[in-house]
Amino acid sequence: GLSTAAQNISMYGHYTQDLGAYAKEEAARLREKSGRRPSATERSLSLENPDYDNGRCGKCCSCMLRCKKFLIACVGEDWIFLILLGLFMGLISWGMDYGIDYCLHAQKWVYMSLENNVFLQYLAWVTHAVVLITFSAGFTQLLGSHAVGSGIPEMKTILRGVVLKEYLTCKTFVAKVVSLTSALGSGMPLGKEGPFVHIACLCAAMLSRFMSVFGNVYQNKTRYIEMLSAASAVGLASCFAAPIGGVLFSIEATGTVFLVRNYWRGFLAATISALFFRILAVWDTEEETITALFKTRFSTDFPFDLKELLAFAVLGIASGILGALFVYLNRLIFEFIRNQNFIKNFFMKRRLLYPVLVTILISTLTFPPGFGQFMGSQLTQKESLLSFFDNRTWSKPGTAEDYDYPDFSYAWKHPQVNVFVTLGLFVFMKFWMSALAITMPVPCGSFIPTFVIGAAFGRLAGECMAAWFPDGIYSDGTVYPIVPGAYAVAGAAALSGAVSHTVSTAVIIFELTGQISYLLPVMIAVILANVVAQSFQPSLYDSMIKIKKLPYLPELGWGHNEKYNIRVKDFMTRDVTYITLNCCYRDLQDVLQAGDHLKTLALLKSSQSRILLGSIERVELQAVVSQQLGRPRRLEYLRERAAAKRKRQSVVSHLSSEGISQKATLEVRFQVNQVWSSTPRRTSLCLQRLHSIFCLEPSEKKAMAASLSLHDSSPRLQIEEWEESQLDEPVDFDNCKIEPAPFQLVEHTSLHKTHTMFSLLRLDHAYVTSIGRLIGMVSLKELQKAIDGSLEVKGAKVRPPMASLRDVRSSSCNIEIEATELHKLWDQYNSRSLPRKHLPSDSDEKS
Repeated sequence: GLSTAAQNISMYGHYTQDLGAYAKEEAARLREKSGRRPSATERSLSLENPDYDNGRCGKCCSCMLRCKKFLIACVGEDWIFLILLGLFMGLISWGMDYGIDYCLHAQKWVYMSLENNVFLQYLAWVTHAVVLITFSAGFTQLLGSHAVGSGIPEMKTILRGVVLKEYLTCKTFVAKVVSLTSALGSGMPLGKEGPFVHIACLCAAMLSRFMSVFGNVYQNKTRYIEMLSAASAVGLASCFAAPIGGVLFSIEATGTVFLVRNYWRGFLAATISALFFRILAVWDTEEETITALFKTRFSTDFPFDLKELLAFAVLGIASGILGALFVYLNRLIFEFIRNQNFIKNFFMKRRLLYPVLVTILISTLTFPPGFGQFMGSQLTQKESLLSFFDNRTWSKPGTAEDYDYPDFSYAWKHPQVNVFVTLGLFVFMKFWMSALAITMPVPCGSFIPTFVIGAAFGRLAGECMAAWFPDGIYSDGTVYPIVPGAYAVAGAAALSGAVSHTVSTAVIIFELTGQISYLLPVMIAVILANVVAQSFQPSLYDSMIKIKKLPYLPELGWGHNEKYNIRVKDFMTRDVTYITLNCCYRDLQDVLQAGDHLKTLALLKSSQSRILLGSIERVELQAVVSQQLGRPRRLEYLRERAAAKRKRQSVVSHLSSEGISQKATLEVRFQVNQVWSSTPRRTSLCLQRLHSIFCLEPSEKKAMAASLSLHDSSPRLQIEEWEESQLDEPVDFDNCKIEPAPFQLVEHTSLHKTHTMFSLLRLDHAYVTSIGRLIGMVSLKELQKAIDGSLEVKGAKVRPPMASLRDVRSSSCNIEIEATELHKLWDQYNSRSLPRKHLPSDSDEKS
């Protein structure tokens, strides 16, 4: 049947007979040949239950099997997976918050119970933080060191297609949850939201392994990446109860390209997680009903005057500068510790000493009776946010709007200094403390610290506006009062957005506060903060990727229009490692043992033509070499040599035994007849025996010498000689999986297009060809160097911005050369005899 169908196919891909009609004819022929076939229902029942026709309970058994199959299929669906993920993450978030609040209340309780002794208060304050941070760092180092840090930079790398071993395991999950709870319970300026993105992805990875029992689709790499992408949205949603902002933040922070078909997955899991998180709070009597996490009551009739938009714009610009400075300061601390060999070696040998010293420093400065009294150190981060979002104005008597809300303003009103000093000290001290604290080897994030600092900075700006305009802004006969809490909301969204290079923080703040009265001012502040921050520094997550040297492709920055004029041939690597179709195993082994550990190698037709035929993975080539020179082949060779050796030895022993037996017979007879002989006669008899044994025929001597030489030769030398002979044989690519169409670029492809292709397809390399010939290769490393503008790296020679204005003559010459080579190649292939559709000749017609 296949041969008949193949004859109907022409070289241009057209069919002389319709495949549908041909398939119907073949099916009818097979049906008539085999007779009546059972129906589909009968076949399914007979396959599922062989005793369907025999037993009385056959129908019940088949029904049970169908129900079981239906349940397994339902459990393996995506919506079941996403609902379970949301429920688990909501439960974990609520449990961690309960543990963190318990630790913080314990610290306050011990501190208040020792109010008569300041030294004991200081000792208890510092000891509480040091013990919890030490436990967090030690537990992380013992169980899973991959749990250190935020986790968003690593997840950003994984979602791009890079495999990071031991990063999404059960040990890392336990280490992350326990250590993060301990670290946040210490009271250090650390965040929960970044690590929770990692925890959600860990939970999704473990759930995928469990769900693969019900459906093999979760073992697919593409589906696995899609589930991790949906899980990254759950992390923030389960912390802030902000499903919309969580999905948008995950798209901006963890992915360069987001598939639209994953939208519903992210929103479903995030909504279930946020809903369950708030239901648990109501069940625990923390809340009366499901409300916003940081509820505000700003005026909705006339929330702000248009003149205030200028103040919000200035706040956004200042927040962008502060965000870039925060990223720079954090990277400066990391690089200082890593570049100083003495400090690096000192802390590497004493891993727990660095977090202990940082904790002692921060705890000492935030001790409430000490310097901490000037920056509200007795409040937690949640209580600080509630105080910053307060509608009341602290710098003057009276309120902008009174409502029943927890009053934490006492922490910012000091008898010796005013509110501006306390807020300014809080912003300055928490700024560098947070940048220092997130360098500790514990699970920690930066979102909440920057969120709190931005809220304090916005509150300071709002208090300044209220002091400058004590009666409000008068416009069109209406007085618009200044609400400092609104500036705190805008500052929190702007600074956190500037650090993370995201705009979705505006949506998060709306979901947190439950109001969108200040939608326009907050969006203006966030967008301006992003513009300023991206002009100076990368995001904090990209900065950590560079520090950790993770394989990730950076984004094309703003204001670098000259990068659109850069072509592939300006930064590609021309010295490409490749193998040819007619290479031997020795060449293949030399390529595999080379220094560059490429995952795939280019397969060329020959070194002269350099025609790219495809690419082969390194693992496949290693398997080919091991199959040719592996242990089974060596054992087979040794068995063959041993069999040949035994055969030669048997021939030699047979020939020698015949001569020895003849002479031995004569000797026995001689001994019987000459027993009475004397001693000299016996000596002569022994000499005769030795002579009969060693004085063999010439053919017998050659066989014995060959046997002795074979016995004396070393097996190691034999194997080495065999390997040398095997290495000179040509490689057999029949059992090798060859990628016939690897991704290719032309040398005139722009940098912008190359970056887009690498991001969309999650590539790690691409070959550069010209008329089918391999002329270079672009890997992730070269593309990173080209985007960063590095000129020192070999193969990454970025041309100047005006390089697009090339000489017309040189370009025309290049075009003519390429056209000539193309015509030659076409003539070469046109001269070959190609299979054509058979046409009846005259002779056929005559016959």
